[in-house]
Order: sequence, then structure tokens, then C-alpha cells
Amino acid sequence: MTQPAKRTYQKFIQEKVDSEFLRNKLKLKSIETKNSLFGRYPHVAKFFSEKGVDLGKIRQHSAKVIATGALTGTLLFTPPIIAKNIPSVTEIVKNVSDIGGNSLDISPQESLINDLKSTLPQKVSPLNRYQEKTLEQVLTELTGVPARASLEGEHLNTTYGYIGAEQHLARYPGDTMAVHPKVPQLDEGMAPGLGAWGYFALSKSSLTSQLASDEEWYVAVQTLYLPDWNSRQPYLQNWYKYRKVLVVNTLNGNAVVADIADSGPADWTGKQFGGSPEVMNYLGGPRYKKGVVLLFFVDDPENKVPLGPVEYNKINVPGVTLTQA
Repeated sequence: MTQPAKRTYQKFIQEKVDSEFLRNKLKLKSIETKNSLFGRYPHVAKFFSEKGVDLGKIRQHSAKVIATGALTGTLLFTPPIIAKNIPSVTEIVKNVSDIGGNSLDISPQESLINDLKSTLPQKVSPLNRYQEKTLEQVLTELTGVPARASLEGEHLNTTYGYIGAEQHLARYPGDTMAVHPKVPQLDEGMAPGLGAWGYFALSKSSLTSQLASDEEWYVAVQTLYLPDWNSRQPYLQNWYKYRKVLVVNTLNGNAVVADIADSGPADWTGKQFGGSPEVMNYLGGPRYKKGVVLLFFVDDPENKVPLGPVEYNKINVPGVTLTQA
């Protein structure tokens, strides 16, 4: 009788372990551990921030220090005649830093794009809870914006879908494109109707800078398709009005904080979200009329997160230096 082929340990591991799942699990655990450390010991977070050291890359920083020390030691113990043509210590340290920067250090935007590729499914569809919790940690960590898939018990039908270009909304009675700000190229013009919550201001004189910003950086979400919209409409209509969200272009990592000011688009369009001309222009440029995005709520009870572009390469998250040198 022919004996069945023995499975090697390596084959057993490959069959039983989903490497991508394991990678995401370890990454989430790493982020949670770092947040827990900095939460309990804020002075540690301050120390790393002042030193410009990212805790997640402590091994790379150690490698640089060790390499620099070894090269410096070599110079100190090299006979003068031989050392005459050896580069200065400053040049060596610079070269080590350059090598480390090119091979080990990547920008937050590149890191975000890589994380999205490894976490998001190939087919655009609603995410499961594990994927959403992973992305909450990643988005908050890298952009500095507290992103939540669910907030105060509310959740959209999907947080991952297609966004399409919308038109400007009338800000007050009599508002026209003659006086309405436009994007530099391929502006969509003004919608013939009002947004889901009507005018932003009762008159031109009552239009504040905040209300103007609410219209400028608005998105539309499919509140009309929420399963409990009809039974809870008065509450949900008020809850979603101007609710802040973080919108991320999954291809290039561009991110913007917007507010919900309209309902739609219709299901038959194949799109789950809509973006103002300003939102779409920042996410992908003047020709960006449809694309795949993540849309998460912003946990901002004290209204400290401003609307507009999230230039997370130029800001510092507590404990993690994101400012590029």
C-alpha cells in the first residue's frame, strides 16, 4: 500500500496560517501597545518626540547609532598615515543617515498607502469589523485625525466605496456661481437644488466663515439607505447634519476632513459617496471625478479638528514625529 506523502512543517504552517492576517494582527497589537505606553507614561512620549525618534522604528535608529559608532571607532584607531584619505567623521555619519533614510524611513503617506494595500480587500465592498478596527488605528496614528468607523452607535452601510464628483451647493437664497468660489479647473458648477439640510445661511449677510467652510468641504452619504432611517429619521437627520468625516483616497493617500451636508448618491449610480468640487480636487486633482475612498467619522466632541486638507506629512502626532526633515 502506498504511504501518503508526509507534510513538512513548512507546508503545514503555510496551510494553517494566513500571513496577511497575522501581519495585520501584529501591526494592530503594536499600535495598541504603543498607544497604551504613551497613555500611561506621557513623559516617555514627550522624550521620544523631542528626540525625533519614532518608537515603531527604534531598531532602525539603533542600527544607525551602532553603525556610526563602529565607523567612528575605526577612524580613531586607524594609524594617521592610512587615515589620511579616509572621509571625515561628519561625512560618514551623513552617509549612514542617508542610507538609513533611503532604505528604512518612508513618509507617513507612503506608510499609509502600504497599510491600505495590505488591509483592504481587492474588491470594493463593506469591511468587516476587524478590518475597520485595524484601519481606525492606522488612520489615527498616521494622519493625527481620530477616525472611527462607528461613532456614538451610528455606522454607515459602508466605510469603503466609490466617491463621485458633486456640484457646489447654494449657501443662501440668491447665491450664484458669479459670487461662489470655484476650483481652478473643471469646476462642476452649482446644483439646481438644495442640499439635504437646505441653505447653510438664511441670507448672504449671515453667512459665517464656518458655514462657508461647511459648504466648501462637504460630502454626501447615503443616509436614505440606512436600515433604520425611516424609524429614527428625526434623530438621525440631526445627528448626521454637518457631521465630520475623514475621507482618504486609497490610491494616493490624500486625505481631507469634510462634513456631511447632503444625502446621496442614488444606489443605481454605483457610488456610495459624493464630494464637493474642493474635496474631489484635493483628493485627486481636477480630473478626479470618481474613485475609491475610505470614509470614517471624526471623533471630535470639542470641535478642534478643522475642515479641509489633512497634510499629515507636516504635522506631529503625540509620540510620533511626522514632520519631514
